[in-house]
Amino acid sequence: DHYKHGGIQCIDAIKASMSAEEFRGYLRGNVIKYNYRMGRKGSAVEDSRKAAWYQDRLTKELESVK
Repeated sequence: DHYKHGGIQCIDAIKASMSAEEFRGYLRGNVIKYNYRMGRKGSAVEDSRKAAWYQDRLTKELESVK
């Protein structure tokens, strides 16, 4: 809920502000970021979950291009 403002999820606002290619790059960058910092800042488990969430979203975006 803390990523929702005015009924809009933050990730949806970010997507709306970018081209499809830019958004896929944003998602890929977050996968890299959370895997890179895993265990160095906070919980490694939480970073792994975040990386997986962004990877799943990236996969869905790529599937929608077909």
